[in-house]
Amino acid sequence: MKKDISEKIFSYRSYTPIPFLILMIAFAKPTAETLIIGFVIALIGELFRYWGVAYAGSETRTTGSVGGTYLVVSGAFAHVRNPLYLGNILLYTGIGIMSNALFPYLQIIALIWFYFQYRIIIDAEEKYLSAAFGEKYEAYKKAVPRLIPSLKKYENPGIEQPPLNLKAGLRSEKRTLQAFVSVIVILLIIFIW
Repeated sequence: MKKDISEKIFSYRSYTPIPFLILMIAFAKPTAETLIIGFVIALIGELFRYWGVAYAGSETRTTGSVGGTYLVVSGAFAHVRNPLYLGNILLYTGIGIMSNALFPYLQIIALIWFYFQYRIIIDAEEKYLSAAFGEKYEAYKKAVPRLIPSLKKYENPGIEQPPLNLKAGLRSEKRTLQAFVSVIVILLIIFIW
């Protein structure tokens, strides 16, 4: 039963922000300050996502079962085990601050939801990684925090890594970047009017 729930949440994780984004736009009351502060937070989130995707590649876009070819411990993954989820949390928080919609209640509810969602997904991914990569993953897991980045870089003990591929990372992030820019444009239009 729990596996069914975690797989469903994993497969629909790209769509769960949509209700929050709709509410953020419908109730938006952006100010110059919220636009600037929120944009900086969202941009940091997108940069974490891009840094992670540039190493992990398009496997991060799968909507089937939890899985992966590599145990990625390079780039953003050398500082935090889940840079894409951290990036998402910062991205959605930043957009929420930009919109200033139902502030701070909508943002708090969104943070609670994303914590719940990512907790379930991360638990499932960690079980997979532990089974697939054994001691290498367990050593990495002990050394690198789950969602709060460490300034100390994890030193790869010789685990095969995918190459850094900035172009593939941009291709993989295309949908996220399009959504990010679209929401910013909508919020700017609301602010101007």
